[in-house]
Amino acid sequence: MEMPTESAAPGGGGGPLSGLLVADFSRVLAGPYATMLLADLGAEVVKVESPGGDETRTWMPPTRGETSTYYLGVNRNKRSIALDLRAEDDALAARELAHRADVVIENFKPGALAKYGLDHRSVAARNPGVVYASISGFGPGAGRHVPGYDLMVQAISGLMSLTGDPEGEPYRAGISVFDVMAGNHATIGILAALRHRDATGEGQHVEVNLLSSALSGLVNHSSAYVAGGTVPYRMGNAHPSVFPYEPFPTADRDLIVAAANDGQFRRLCEVLGIPETADDPRFARNQDRTARREELRPLLVEQLAAQGAAEWFDALVAAGVPAAPINTIDQGFATAERFGLDPVVEVGEGERAVPMARHPITFSATPARYELPPPELDEHGPELRKWLTAPRAPRTTEEDARD
Repeated sequence: MEMPTESAAPGGGGGPLSGLLVADFSRVLAGPYATMLLADLGAEVVKVESPGGDETRTWMPPTRGETSTYYLGVNRNKRSIALDLRAEDDALAARELAHRADVVIENFKPGALAKYGLDHRSVAARNPGVVYASISGFGPGAGRHVPGYDLMVQAISGLMSLTGDPEGEPYRAGISVFDVMAGNHATIGILAALRHRDATGEGQHVEVNLLSSALSGLVNHSSAYVAGGTVPYRMGNAHPSVFPYEPFPTADRDLIVAAANDGQFRRLCEVLGIPETADDPRFARNQDRTARREELRPLLVEQLAAQGAAEWFDALVAAGVPAAPINTIDQGFATAERFGLDPVVEVGEGERAVPMARHPITFSATPARYELPPPELDEHGPELRKWLTAPRAPRTTEEDARD
């Protein structure tokens, strides 16, 4: 297939990142999530897989047909090519792809791609404008040998020490929270580096590791230790600095109440029919309520027992009090539908169409695209190999200026 520029890959669509070629050597979650976000916004993403495929293809149940829903969830709008980097022809094709790409992203152990000529130094030597993003578990230094699994980082970072019942065992978060966070950080870093390239013509190496993402993402808990010398501890669903800010039982199921300031607490008391509680000097200020939470909590529980969570949710939100029923995932999607967020999109057409969660960002002029369903292994291999072995098309003036 003859292409108009040396970087353009077969296919492609509109969007704010249209025309960018991303060579995706990542697998599992953090990298694929980042490249899916880029692909949704118009970048042409070529997913390079080993002959055995991305590990998440085998992570099942659950499935859609015979395909892992885990894999489906982070791989739309991409084209797949299977390359065995130990085979010289395949390694040559991989290097050619990296040399043509605007962005290379990988999550191999630090240094592992050097033997294939696919490390940052080797790629940048022939493609000086490349934005090369590396995602690792613990960075390229003394932790480079440690495998980078989200569960390990949840343990090592301290998150699990904060999660679970105070008298029980530590729990992991219900999702691979730091993989997702690192994927978002990688996306931010790539976009910032592309902006720098637009201004200077220079590419650069963007490095993200799960532990640094975790320590940043622990926000107030990190600050409690770094700035205050306090080691946070597990409090179940309670908040160390705000009350009421946790689940409360109602007539049918638990309801989150998050009255985080004095005005919200006053309105909460009014809706619950105990306005005098807001004037009680024991509970007048947030620090008072937090210090006397064991005195205040029974008063709130008694009133909340009069109705179910859905009724309280409507009444409290109408009064400007943050509240939320604790939903299951299907109820969460139903709530998003109720709010007009259209949370599910169909990706692809016909029998290959896959329902997926919508891209999280809305643009007024350049909406996300949902063109390609998650690819089968090596689905686009033939056309990509043909393109990678064909002579490069003439360079544009813009590309010459960039390099």
